[in-house]
Amino acid sequence: MRTYLMLVLVMAFWGSAFALSKVSVNEVTPQVGAFLRFGLGAVVLLVLHSVLARHRIGGKDLGKVAGLGMLGMFGYNSFFFMALSLAPSADGSVIVPVTAPVITVAVTALLGRRTLTVRATAGLVIAVAGAAVFFVGIPDGGSSRFAGDLLFLGAAACWAAYTICGAPLLSRLPAFTVTAYATTAGAVALGVIALPSFGDVDWSGLDAGFWLNQAYLATLPTALAYVMYYQAVRAVGPATAASAMFLVPVFGLTGSWLVLGESITPVQAVGSACMLVGAWLATITPSRKPSADPVHVKPLSRR
Repeated sequence: MRTYLMLVLVMAFWGSAFALSKVSVNEVTPQVGAFLRFGLGAVVLLVLHSVLARHRIGGKDLGKVAGLGMLGMFGYNSFFFMALSLAPSADGSVIVPVTAPVITVAVTALLGRRTLTVRATAGLVIAVAGAAVFFVGIPDGGSSRFAGDLLFLGAAACWAAYTICGAPLLSRLPAFTVTAYATTAGAVALGVIALPSFGDVDWSGLDAGFWLNQAYLATLPTALAYVMYYQAVRAVGPATAASAMFLVPVFGLTGSWLVLGESITPVQAVGSACMLVGAWLATITPSRKPSADPVHVKPLSRR
């Protein structure tokens, strides 16, 4: 039960990050916004890790963890922040958390790590159809919004890859350590991409509200939430953990409406409902190979 409550809190943090990240890219370029969030987040994680964990990674594992950082931090946020500059955060709060678990389930099935039942297959079809309706519902003349929503799909694909590829490492390494090192690797890559844009930012014009927003994004939706999410992946498996992302649209749409006054169109709402139903059908179906989904390891307290 504690794991599922932890997942709900993670989803609340991530849901809030959509609108607040949009606020960030209204002030700075997408590249700089992504780097500030994860650069500061990496610092927080490394400080906490040095005090609480002090676990080292070496050899091939270090390269694998860095690769996770390229997927979950650099890849995801490159797509995510660019999408925010083109489309409403409300769109992203639906597309990313709903399509990521669908992709996760589909890929784990293709890899033989999950057996799809008729119900799960029907769910995938419904989810894809809902996504098509969602895109059809984009208002006329919303070409930039369409492009942004496609970028949100790219972010979802990166997140699914991050979830799947991270599971084997979590069978041997602490979630805190994997997250700290992966975030640092991704933040370095984001910094390299952001560096040419630093001169375009009016740093003196950024007020205290902007930096408080960055502090929140770096500590709760990034540092704390990422560790908690990987703890959940470790406990219940990637597909089950990813299915909790169905809660993100609730928090995300609420935040987008309260903070930015954004909303989705009625047709997009229909598509969203279909996506949610389809994704729910696809992911709640238990695997016929239960040992292939959860990561069976000793509890952290016994390591």
